[in-house]
Amino acid sequence: MADIENQSTGQLNWRLSAHPITLVTFLSFRIASLLVYLLGLIFTENYVLIFIITILLLAADFYYLKNIAGRRLVGLRWWNEVNAQSGDSTWVFESAPQPNEPGGKLVNATDKRFFWLALYCQPALWVALAIVAIVKFAFIWLTLVVIALVLTITNTLAFSRCDKFSQASGLVGSGLYSASLARNVGGALMSRFFNR
Repeated sequence: MADIENQSTGQLNWRLSAHPITLVTFLSFRIASLLVYLLGLIFTENYVLIFIITILLLAADFYYLKNIAGRRLVGLRWWNEVNAQSGDSTWVFESAPQPNEPGGKLVNATDKRFFWLALYCQPALWVALAIVAIVKFAFIWLTLVVIALVLTITNTLAFSRCDKFSQASGLVGSGLYSASLARNVGGALMSRFFNR
């Protein structure tokens, strides 16, 4: 236990996480879907069973990442809204308040590193598995890889945009705060000048 207390935050050690159960569950879904597919590709010819189990794991991963892990680990959430009249689809991004805002808190560096590493590594691993399936001439397995890529890349793009949106809104918020601060200071100086 002393080793854990001496380690700096941001290291890839799940024990340093602010939400270890969320982190372990998130990583378990991600790793399990890859392992089931890989072991099914190597050791069995029962495509239907592997397809069903992998799709269920990918769906659970997609839901858990989008609705629970993203919010708890890095304070980000996204969803898709469809306009009923025009049929247009838009992505809506939500981020937790910044640490300098009321109700805001600092995101754990370990959670953040695990989250972004797992988010970007999984699509890359699915691309590698697609190459393996092509080399083995197992083209039927590519349908499962394409579904996995669609789900993982959708989450990756959405959370990347959500992060950029939160950083931009944080900059705008701090800019508005500093502008109002400058206006208040400037107003106070001007009132002192004219009141003399």
